[in-house]
Amino acid sequence: MTRDEPDSGRRERASVRRLIPRIVGGAFATAVVGTAVYGSVASAAAGADLRSSMTIIAPAAAGGGWDGVAREMQQAQKANGLVNNVQVVNMPGAGGTIALGNVSVLEGQPNNLLVGGTGLLAATIQFGSDATLDDVTPVAAMVEEYDVIVVPADSPYETLDDLVEAWREDPQALPWTGGGSFDQLVVTDLALAAGIRPTQTTYISSDGGGEAIQALLNGTAQAAAGGYPDNVDQIESGNLRALALVSEEPIEGIDIPTAAEQGYDVSLTNWRMVAAPSGLTEAETQELTDVVLETLETPEWRDAVERYHWTERVITGDELTEFLQVEHSRIAALYEEMGR
Repeated sequence: MTRDEPDSGRRERASVRRLIPRIVGGAFATAVVGTAVYGSVASAAAGADLRSSMTIIAPAAAGGGWDGVAREMQQAQKANGLVNNVQVVNMPGAGGTIALGNVSVLEGQPNNLLVGGTGLLAATIQFGSDATLDDVTPVAAMVEEYDVIVVPADSPYETLDDLVEAWREDPQALPWTGGGSFDQLVVTDLALAAGIRPTQTTYISSDGGGEAIQALLNGTAQAAAGGYPDNVDQIESGNLRALALVSEEPIEGIDIPTAAEQGYDVSLTNWRMVAAPSGLTEAETQELTDVVLETLETPEWRDAVERYHWTERVITGDELTEFLQVEHSRIAALYEEMGR
């Protein structure tokens, strides 16, 4: 801080310093989160016009799914002049709940968008976080991504029925894997649909889709649930065999039968959304919604949808509120079945 810095600037920095320790304990977490929170507050202070500046917060490290959504939004908004100054801030930790906790205290600061989705909602339940989606303003669900059930190409299981039959005979002897908590929810949902107790299932958690694929290929696991984008290359190259797509209906361009078509009512999707701080006016919420909807219409975003194999599913307003309530109940029930 320079000696001639205005008093207002010193007060703002002091306020942020007081805020950080209340949010996250520990020196490392405080340093990381403090930088992000200050950036968000500063961007909000840049102007009341939502289109003058925006901070898009990815609640995970660079390179993941949430980060991809944030950066594709940033690119689309910049390229089309929807927002003059857009920055992306990565704020990883506790399945996204660290970022959620920080955004929840930025009440009335409309120039911030938090990327989230099924995984973030699940993390609030799994970790029992103080901050939940009730503490922010949901703006829009945008896309969803589907899991696929895969086995190694030389697996004896040719169909989903083959896999389930062996799984039923000895649930603990057929180890599953997946790249994250969402994938384990899908395995749990499939177990219930197949009449198998989830607590009897052997599930080996992997750190991301790549590690899950390696667990299949080296024999550590016999089956996996994972995002279609993470597995499509291995499926097309012949290293993995796809047994089922986890979606309500067949998806154009994906030649994999759905679990539902094969008699298993499993359709949990990995949807992605954005939320803003609480305490916004109706006009601010509507303006943020308009910015997001305009972003989804850009050529850059549509190209991203194709590259990431996303499926558009746009939900806003009261419909989004109802959707989140239903998803919360559904995911909480799955965690109960897992004994958590």
